[in-house]
Amino acid sequence: MKVVALLSSGIDSPVAIHLMASKGVEVYPLHFRQDEIKGDKVRRLVERLREIHGDLVKEPLIVDAFKVQAPVFEKLREIGKAKWTCVFCKYTMYIVATEYAKKIGADAIVTGDSLGQVASQTLDNLMVISTATDLPVLRPLIALDKEEIVRIAKDIGTFEISIEEEPPCPFVPRFPIVRAGLGQFKKIIEEVKDKLPRDVI
Repeated sequence: MKVVALLSSGIDSPVAIHLMASKGVEVYPLHFRQDEIKGDKVRRLVERLREIHGDLVKEPLIVDAFKVQAPVFEKLREIGKAKWTCVFCKYTMYIVATEYAKKIGADAIVTGDSLGQVASQTLDNLMVISTATDLPVLRPLIALDKEEIVRIAKDIGTFEISIEEEPPCPFVPRFPIVRAGLGQFKKIIEEVKDKLPRDVI
């Protein structure tokens, strides 16, 4: 089995990759780079995961978040829907991950989502975000709490890298939406569809 895994520089997604690779799954990490500090952390996280899992964890594909996602976020601000930025951040990630998966013949997308942990990970938001892809979305951390995830991260040696200081996300709105409705989402999609990423990979 082959999957594309969304990989940030934080604690959760490296643990999700570790759990999938532990099952013998080939994992192709995909990172949306906002700055070189996060990009460097991601490369070191992958190095550590490859020390554990060898070639089951592939070298990361790194795309430019400002080129791929920022046009969508700018349009959301234009139309007064900036609070939807976190939802569309993950939605655009799924679009690119799906394109990458189909290019390499991967069977699914993997994320580090843990239910309710941050704004984009409420049940309502996860449902809306998942409409971006026709592939299965695997969430190995979905029922784990933060303490359990941190424990695994410490056990596998990714925690210390993940918690290194880094710039905050430049896109997060002051009041992100936490209960995304599918009907309203579809209306907003119509207004931003020309800005959605295409042919990134």
